[in-house]
Amino acid sequence: MGSKSNDKSTDADRLPFEPSSNRKKTEKKPAPAATSRPASSASAASTAKRSPSANSAIPEVVSRRMIRRMALFCGVPTVLGISTFIVSYVVVTQDLFKLPPTAVLLVSLGFFGLGVVGLSYGVLSASWDEDSAGSRLGWGEFRLNFGRMTEAWRSSKKSS
Repeated sequence: MGSKSNDKSTDADRLPFEPSSNRKKTEKKPAPAATSRPASSASAASTAKRSPSANSAIPEVVSRRMIRRMALFCGVPTVLGISTFIVSYVVVTQDLFKLPPTAVLLVSLGFFGLGVVGLSYGVLSASWDEDSAGSRLGWGEFRLNFGRMTEAWRSSKKSS
């Protein structure tokens, strides 16, 4: 946290799970030969604490939070879009009233479109901080994460 980076961003500007060092990849050094002395118990304990997902960019807690929100904000409109076809089939086969096919198309297209928007909103409305669950609808988190994303796009355009 107290390390200095070469760019102008501060630790508060970074994502909670973003490394503080530059994003340039470093060459991996070959592993020491098997004849070298065994690792100390301290380094073995720190290696044992790491989970398989410790190398991933997004922590497991944040990833699950994103998946839950994506399922909710994308799943509900998608189910409603599929239900449009079922309801319209029942209406047409039972002769309840005349239903134009374009109405079915537009309503289902609207629900599927909301599902696509909900997919993006689900990712951006989740709290990217491991310790904070965020709010129920996630509007504040969405504004913060969308701002981070657009700032990252702008800085990547400037460096190109």
